[in-house]
Amino acid sequence: MTLLDIFPSLRATTVPRLDPAVWPADTHYDHDGRITLGAVALADLADQFGTPVHVVDEAEVRERCRAYRKYFPDAEIVYAGTALMVGAVARWVADEGLSVQVGSAGELSVALAAGIEPRRIVLHGNGKTFDELQSAVACGVGRIVIGSLTEITLLAALATAPQQVLLRVEPGIEVPGGPQFGFPLRGDSFETAVARIATQPNLQLIGLHCHLGAQIHNPDHYGEAIRRMIGEMAWIDNEYGLLLTHLDIGGGHAVAYRSGDAELNLPELADILDDALDAACARHRFPRPALTMEPGRAIVARAGVTLYRVLAVTETADGGTRVIVDGGGCGQGGGHGGAVVVNRHPIGAQLTASIAGRHSESGQLIATGVRLPADLRPGEVIAVPCTGAYHHGLASTYRTVGRPPIVAVADGRATQLLRRETTADLLMRELAE
Repeated sequence: MTLLDIFPSLRATTVPRLDPAVWPADTHYDHDGRITLGAVALADLADQFGTPVHVVDEAEVRERCRAYRKYFPDAEIVYAGTALMVGAVARWVADEGLSVQVGSAGELSVALAAGIEPRRIVLHGNGKTFDELQSAVACGVGRIVIGSLTEITLLAALATAPQQVLLRVEPGIEVPGGPQFGFPLRGDSFETAVARIATQPNLQLIGLHCHLGAQIHNPDHYGEAIRRMIGEMAWIDNEYGLLLTHLDIGGGHAVAYRSGDAELNLPELADILDDALDAACARHRFPRPALTMEPGRAIVARAGVTLYRVLAVTETADGGTRVIVDGGGCGQGGGHGGAVVVNRHPIGAQLTASIAGRHSESGQLIATGVRLPADLRPGEVIAVPCTGAYHHGLASTYRTVGRPPIVAVADGRATQLLRRETTADLLMRELAE
C-alpha cells in the first residue's frame, strides 16, 4: 500500500506535472506512483537492464514521423540518421514512409542491415572519403549530396551508371549555432562545380541542398533559403540547360530541452515554405521543384529518456546540492533542465540540484537547476528526458567504461536494441602482448 492509496487526494494535488514539451506523450504515473513509458515502469527497466540506460519510446518516434507527413504531405521527409542511427529506429521511420539520410559508411551499413532500400537512402556530410563514396555507389544509394570539388572528381571516377547528386550550398543566411558548409551561392566554386558536373555523363545533378544549422525555431530562415536557392536553380537552367527538380532544405528543427524553450512550429513552417515556393517560382518563372527536408533531432529527441541510479548526494562550495549518478559526464547529457525520480512520487519537500556523472570533469554536468526530493537517497533512479538525439552517438568510452544499452518500449514490452558495451568488448581492441 502506498501513500496515494491512503491519501488519494495527493494524486491530484502533489503529483508533479511532466511537461509534454520535453517528455514523451505516453509518459504516465502508475497506481504505485512510478513513472511509466510505453506502459512499462522505468524503475523496472533500470532493474532489468542496469543503469545508465537509454530508453526510446517507439510510439513517440512514429507519431513524430506522422506529424511531418501530415503537415508536409507533398514533401519527401528524410530522417537524419545521425541523430540516432540504430537499425530498429531506421525500420520504424521507413515504416512511416520516411527515407533515411546517412553521413558515414557505418551509418550506411546500419541502414542497409536494417533492410532500408538503397534508393531511399541519401548520403551526405561535410567530407566523404573515397571508401564511403565507393560503398554508396556500389550499393546504389538514391542520392549523394556533393560538398566539395574533390567529391565530384571521385564520383566521376566511381560511377559506372547514372548517379543522382545534389549540390550542397551555403545560402548566406545568418543563423545562430555554428558555421555552415557547402558551396557559397554564386561563388566561383559553385559555378565551377555546376560546370564540372554538367560534363560528367554519369552524374545527374537533380537539385540543390542546404543545411542552415541546428536548433532553428524561426521558420522564416527556411523561407529565405528557398527564395535564394530557387533563384540559383533558375540560373543553372538558363546557363546550362539543366532543369533541377529537387530542393532539399535540410533539417535543424529546434526541439525543447527545457520547459519554455522555443520549438519549430510545423504548421507555421508549412505555410511559410508553401508561400516561399510559390513566390520564388513565380518570380523566376521556374517550375515548382519537389521539396525535401531532413529532420533528425525533431524525430527522436523527445522519444528518448535516460535512466541513472543515484550514487551520492553532496553539498557544493556555494551551499548548493549536487547529485552524483552512475552515468558518465562526457557525451551523455549536458545542460538539460529536467530530471525526476521514477521509482516514487516526490510528495514532500524539494530542493534544487545539479546532476553530475561519476566521471564528470569541471563544467560537465548532466543537468542543472533540477527540482528533486529533499530526501533523495543513493540507489534511487532518476530520469533525464529529451535524450533521444545524439546522446548515444556522442557517448564515449571515457575512463574505459562501456557505453550504455538502448532499450525500446512499446505496448507494455521492453526490447533491447543495443546491449551494454562491456570491458571485454573494449579489451578486444588491445593488440599488444
